[in-house]
Amino acid sequence: MRDHRHGENAPHAHTDVWTGRATNRVQWLLALVGAACMALGIELAVDSAWTSGIAPLAMAVVGCIAAGLLVLFGTLAFVHVALRVDQEHLEVRCGHIGLPRRRIPLSQVAGATYISHVTPRHWGGWGYRWRPEKGTAVVVRRGEGVVLELWDGHTFTITVDDAEAAVQVIKARLGPTKPGAPAH
Repeated sequence: MRDHRHGENAPHAHTDVWTGRATNRVQWLLALVGAACMALGIELAVDSAWTSGIAPLAMAVVGCIAAGLLVLFGTLAFVHVALRVDQEHLEVRCGHIGLPRRRIPLSQVAGATYISHVTPRHWGGWGYRWRPEKGTAVVVRRGEGVVLELWDGHTFTITVDDAEAAVQVIKARLGPTKPGAPAH
């Protein structure tokens, strides 16, 4: 599930663009649950046999539809993540629409590290996450990932297939080791 344009087997070469992605097919099941909640809300609105009044019915319909939309769109936004590294930037895009999206100039990256085991459990679930002791992450599945160390002291973790190759490409494109130091 990765596409390495112009030099697939040469991660140290400065190719035009390196792209990778990670997918979580389990989240499609959660999307089905969201669709089922929406269908229940619509069914209640169309064919209701409630006799206890309109207010409880309206609350049930709105609650089912709102919960269904939240679960459906929340899961579809994080079914996959795409990582794109070009000569000057690293871009992370989530889901089918590409939102949320984060673009990080490579000049702000101090280093990149391969991590073999990222889990949603350690980050508090799937999605775009922030934890004070760990930094920020985009987690769509458990498995390998890339940890970016930024010059401002923050970290950014991304789950992506072939994370070792991503780290090699990022390191090959990084500039000086200290801000203001001459390029090597």
